[in-house]
Amino acid sequence: MWRNLSRTQRLLTTAAATATVGSAVYLYDQQQPRPFGLLTRNNIVYAEADPTKDVKPEKFWEAPTRAEMIKKLKNEDNEAPFDLLIVGGGATGAGTAVDAATRGLKVALVERDDFASGTSSRSTKLVHGGVRYLQKAIMELDYEQYKLVVEALHERKIFLDIAPHLAGQLPIMLPVYKWWQIPYYWFGCKLYDLFAGREALESSYFLTRSKALDAFPMLKKDALVGALVYYDGHHNDARMNVALSMTAAYHGAAVVNHCEVTDLIKNEDGIITGAKVKDVMTGDEWTVKAKGVINATGPFTDGLRKMDDNKNTDIVAPSAGVHIILPNYYSPRNMGLLDPATSDGRVIFFLPWEGSTIAGTTDSPTEVTQNPMPKEDEVKWILDEVSHYLSKDVKVRRGDVLAAWSGIRPLVRDPHAKNTESLVRNHMINVSENKLITIAGGKWTTYRAMAEETVDRAIEVFNLKPTGPCHTEKVMLMGSKGFSSTMFIRLVQEFGMDTEVAVHLANSYGDRAWVVGSIDDPTNTHFPTYGNRISPNYPYIEAEVRYAVREEYACTAVDVLARRTRLAFLNAEAALQALPRVVEIMAEELKWDKKRQEQEKENAAKFLVTMGLPESKASSA
Repeated sequence: MWRNLSRTQRLLTTAAATATVGSAVYLYDQQQPRPFGLLTRNNIVYAEADPTKDVKPEKFWEAPTRAEMIKKLKNEDNEAPFDLLIVGGGATGAGTAVDAATRGLKVALVERDDFASGTSSRSTKLVHGGVRYLQKAIMELDYEQYKLVVEALHERKIFLDIAPHLAGQLPIMLPVYKWWQIPYYWFGCKLYDLFAGREALESSYFLTRSKALDAFPMLKKDALVGALVYYDGHHNDARMNVALSMTAAYHGAAVVNHCEVTDLIKNEDGIITGAKVKDVMTGDEWTVKAKGVINATGPFTDGLRKMDDNKNTDIVAPSAGVHIILPNYYSPRNMGLLDPATSDGRVIFFLPWEGSTIAGTTDSPTEVTQNPMPKEDEVKWILDEVSHYLSKDVKVRRGDVLAAWSGIRPLVRDPHAKNTESLVRNHMINVSENKLITIAGGKWTTYRAMAEETVDRAIEVFNLKPTGPCHTEKVMLMGSKGFSSTMFIRLVQEFGMDTEVAVHLANSYGDRAWVVGSIDDPTNTHFPTYGNRISPNYPYIEAEVRYAVREEYACTAVDVLARRTRLAFLNAEAALQALPRVVEIMAEELKWDKKRQEQEKENAAKFLVTMGLPESKASSA
C-alpha cells in the first residue's frame, strides 16, 4: 500500500531534518496524537501530511544495556524488593509490565527465550473484534461471546491509536457465491460496525461482482455474485511485542530476555515471594525478590503453576494454528479475504502482510513445545482451501510456500468443550493458595485489557501502592510519538536510502527510525547511499542488526532474523542466506568468538526448519 502512496500527487514533501540524533532522554507525552488522515476517493488512498506531527525529535532515549538491566534485576544496591515479578515476555507479560510501570510500581519482567518468541510472534497479524465470535453470539444467543466481541472492538481502536506505526486498518472481503447470502453477510457486517460504535473503523460495504473482481483480480469468477467488505486492524506482532517491552523499560521496568525462572521461592507461610532465575546466555543464577509474582507464560502457564504446586490442575488447552507465507501476487496489497465456511467448518484468512501474503489458520489440539513444527497435512489443507477461492488461472503450488510456522494458542480450557473450536479465546485470572497470579487465555487484540485487569488484581492481592490509576489507553508505545505516514520521505531525503527501505523503517520503528539511520551503513554507491540489505529482495538492512543488539536486547541470530526483523517468517530460505552476514555483524557488536559464531549458525538453521525450511537445506548450510 505504501508504495502506491508514494506515487500519488497528494503526498507532501517535507523539509529535511537538521537536528542531530543525541543520546539524552526522549520524553514521550501521555496525550493521544491527532489521528493521521487517510482519505479514500475512487478506491485510491491518499495521505494528508500533518505538519504539527511530522517532526524529528532532537533527543532520543537511550535504552539501558542488558548488563545494566541484569544489575537492576539482581538488586545489588539492596533496595526494596520489586512490587511485581512478571514471568513471560509475550504480549500479555509485556503489556502487564507497561501497565504496572506506568502506575508507578517497581516492576521486573523475565523471559526464558526472547520477547514474542512463542505465540505472540505467530499470530494471524489481525487486530480484530472477532467476526466468528459475533456469529456465535447471534446464532447461539451467547452473551459471553457478545461481551468478548464488544471488548475486543473497543481495544482494537486503542491498539491502533497507541502504535500507529505498527498497526493500521485493513479491508477484508467476504466473497458471496449465493444470492441468499448477501443479506446474511450484510447484516453481520453492519452489526459488527454497530457494536464498535464511535470506535468503528471504516464502514462495511457491498461490492458488485465486477467491483469485487477489480479489487481482488485473482478471485474465482465462477458463480461469484458479489462481496461484502468490512474493516479490521492488522499489525506486525513481534515488532509490537518488542515495542511494548521497550516501553516498559522506558518507564522504569527491569526487562530481561533469555532469563529463565528455575524455581519459585516462598516464605515460611508458603507464600511466593520471588523466584530463582538463570541467565541463559551466561549461566549466572540469582534470586529476585518481589511482593508478588505474575505468571504470564502463555502455552507454558501450567508448567509454572506446577512449579508453585505440583497438584495444580491444567487450565490451558493448547491449540495449534499453522500459517503459511505466499508471494505477494497471491493477493492485493491493500485487501484481505476471509473464508467463513471452509470444507471442515474452520475459518481461514488470506491477508497481505509485510509485502507478502499470509494464509491461515488451522485450529487443532497439540502438545506444548518451544518451537512447534508446522505439519505438512495442515500446510496442504491451507493450500487446498486457498485454491478454492482463487481463479483457475492462478495455480496454487506447494513450491510457492516461502515460510510456514505453527503457533500454540493458550486457550482457556472448558471442561464441557468437545473440541478446540468450541473454546472461546477469552481470558481468566487465577490466584493460587500460595498467591501466584496467573493470567491465561485471551488474544493479541485484548492484551491491554488483560494487563489492566491483572494489575488491578495484583494491587488487591499484594496490597500494592501505585502512584496513579491505569492510563494505558493513552500511553504511546515506543516509536509512535513522532511517526507519520509521510516520514519515510524525510528518511529518504536525509539518509539517501531507497524508498522501500525508508517505508519499512518508518513502519517498523516509527520515530526510532532516526536512531537506526544514525548508525553507519554506507552502500558506497551513487544511490542509494545508505542501507546495505541483508537479503536482496527484502528491505531489512545491516544497521537494523546493530540497532537490535544495541537498543532492543537481541542476543541471538534468531532474535534478529525472526523478531527484530521478520525475515524468517517471510522467507525461510532467504533468512538462511542472510544468516552468515547477520552473525558476522552480531559478532562485531557482542564480541563473539569463532566457536560462538558457528553455534549461532547451527542454532538458527535448526530454528529455520520450524519455519518451513527443508531439513536438507539446513543441514547442508
